[in-house]
Amino acid sequence: MEWVQYLVVALIFWFLASRLMPVKGLRNLSAEEVVELLKRPAEHIFLDVREKHEYRQGHIRGFKNVPLSELKNRLGEIDPEKTVILACRSGMRSMQAAKILKKHGFTRIGHLKHGIMGWHKGLTE
Repeated sequence: MEWVQYLVVALIFWFLASRLMPVKGLRNLSAEEVVELLKRPAEHIFLDVREKHEYRQGHIRGFKNVPLSELKNRLGEIDPEKTVILACRSGMRSMQAAKILKKHGFTRIGHLKHGIMGWHKGLTE
């Protein structure tokens, strides 16, 4: 019976660790770096993976809203030949979105490392 408890603890630890571990190959971008990338929109796809109501409250000009909850069903809208730049509120959902994209063959992915919370005031719509 004791081994069951160890197994449950191990599974919980694995679950939490898998959610927090960095995505291999994901570029962590500062707000300044994203500002520069936004100047070259033809080379990138900018996705805000927050939910629709969050996006409506304010978003970075140039970012399209594709909520994390819809991402798997909307992969066809994303050009895999371009670099995908992700944003969310704090950087956690964008890391989850990066894992989904990576799993589906996307190789050039970056995210706003501190999310919208780390964005400069006045740069949102």
